[in-house]
Formats: sequence, structure tokens, C-alpha cells
Amino acid sequence: MEIIRRQQLKEKPAKGTQLGFGRYFTDYMFTMKYTKEAGWHDAKIEPNEPKAFDLATSIFHYAQGIFEGMKAFLQPDGSIAVFRPEENWARMNRSATRMCIPNFPADVAEEGLEALLKLDRDWIPTEPGTALYIRPTIVATRVMLGVHASTEYLFFIILSPVGSYYAHGLEPTKLVVEDTYTRATIGGTGEAKCLGNYAASMKAGEEAEEKGFDQVLWLDANEKKYVEEVGSMNMFFVIGGEVITPALVGSILPGITRKSCIQILKDKNIPVTERRISIDEVIEAQKNGTLDEAFGTGTAAVISPVGLIRYKDVDYTIGGGKMGAITKMLYDTITGIQYGTAPDVYGWRKIVE
Repeated sequence: MEIIRRQQLKEKPAKGTQLGFGRYFTDYMFTMKYTKEAGWHDAKIEPNEPKAFDLATSIFHYAQGIFEGMKAFLQPDGSIAVFRPEENWARMNRSATRMCIPNFPADVAEEGLEALLKLDRDWIPTEPGTALYIRPTIVATRVMLGVHASTEYLFFIILSPVGSYYAHGLEPTKLVVEDTYTRATIGGTGEAKCLGNYAASMKAGEEAEEKGFDQVLWLDANEKKYVEEVGSMNMFFVIGGEVITPALVGSILPGITRKSCIQILKDKNIPVTERRISIDEVIEAQKNGTLDEAFGTGTAAVISPVGLIRYKDVDYTIGGGKMGAITKMLYDTITGIQYGTAPDVYGWRKIVE
């Protein structure tokens, strides 16, 4: 694999800087290209610098693009670990299939990621709760107008040192149930991690923030009845000692942190169910005192407790507005594996170097 070195490295954020999320970017990026004639080719590491695109490039007009999110963590022995990257590559190729993008060689992507992490290892932050965020992306690059799948693509990976996804860290989030707008429909692209899904969620997200909420809790498109997911997280509810998460019906992203939590819960003999759950059932459980906890899961936020849900202009506090025991157990277990401070009994920690 070709490596093109920078002449001068960037200035890194000073120690103690509030990193936020996605504000700083490392020195290098991984890229490879696709053409119909050559397939995926020209894999290389190059300086992370702006690229020029013709304004007729199809990604700008038809949103034929997908992305993933992973994190790299510095381990106590100085090595680098990534959490379950093979799951991300597999999901990315499933998203590619849905978006008419040719599947890429996961082994080449993994090799490129590992080489990139070794070059940019000094960018991995070490403060508690921080990580190096990994953003693999594929965009359609054929210069054309017309609603057809592109015949040319760019695959790239960029890296960003990040802190907590939410500014308030592990303080419970506040959600507002969205019963006007729709994020995704069954048969649409909700289960693919494609660009358009996130654009479709922005209007409701902005309105939620204006009202003082962190995120939107989406309902199904057909009946506006069943809980689906939060903009950046899958949802879980602990009702009467049972952990319930919305079933993957085709409009919900199959989260890797979600999948990991389900495995941990099962292994600890905590009842966990994947099924459709209505917002009315959630609210009724809160009213009768059986809704013990609610939390979201995702790569960016890891595990985020939910302390309040607003539905039809009424606020419902959950668990006294504090992180619950199951939420904390899952957070401690997953972050312990990620940071190398707990045994990795599942083999989820991929050591890079």
C-alpha cells in the first residue's frame, strides 16, 4: 500500500482541550477508488487535505453515499484497539448493496485502517471518556446528471479525536417524541447507514434543540405508534425487570453497540426482548412505576441514559432522572472492553499495534 507523507504535520489540540465531537481531524486519510473497468483499486494513505470535485459529481445531486462510525482506543500497554471493526465492514457492505454501491474488499479496508491508525497514533486522546473516532465513507464520484447509480466511487477513512458525544457527558439525556416528521419507512433506507437518512432527521432535530432537548425519539412512519430509534442511537427500555428494544423491522439501523448490549444482557441472564413497543406502552409503564430505566446505544455515545421523555407536551421523568443500574453495568462493561481495563471475554477488542 502506497503511503504519501505530509511535509508538515498539523498542530494537535492541546492537552485538556474540550474536544467535542468531529471538530479536529488527523494528518492522514485512507482512500481507494472504484471504476466499473478496474473495480476497487489504488488503495493508499495520503495527507488529509481538501479535495476538489466537479459540481456535476453525482453525490451532490442524488446522495448516493454511505458511511460508518468506529472508535480506536489507546490501551494500558500502549497498543491501539478498535471495537468490533469486522461488524462495521459487514454493515457497510450491506448499506452499499441497498444503495447500489459495489461491495468493497473488507480486508483491504481493514489493512488501510490499521496503517492509518499507526501513522496517526499520536492523535489518540488519553483523557477519560475520549477516543479517536473513525469515519469510513463511500461517495459516488461519476460526473453526470441523471438518476442512475454511479459507475465511479471514492472510499475514504478520516479520523477525529473526540470527547463525549453529548456536551453533558453521562448526565441523562432529554428526548422529545416526534409525531409529525418521519425519519424512515419500512422498505426505505432506514436500515442502511446512508447520507439521506441523516438529512431527513435534521429538521426535527433542530426543533427539538430549540425546545431544550438533546435528541428526537422517532416513531414508526405508518401509525406514529411504535418507538423506533433516536437520531444517533438505538433505544432500550427496562420495564418490570425486562429490557426491551425495538425489533429490527427494516426502518431501524442495526446498531453494533445494540447487538453487543443484547449479548451481554443474555449472558448475565437479564431478560431482554426485541419486539415492537408502542410509545403508549412506554408512557403507561412510567405512570404505573414499572419503567425503571431507558437508555440509548451507539458508537458515538456508547451508552447514554435517558432521564426525561416529552410526549404530547407532557414531560415524563425516568428513573428519577438518574442513570440506572443496568445502564451503568452495560456502560462499564463495554467501555472496560474498549479501553482495555476489563477482560475481553467476547474477543471484541481488535488490537492493531
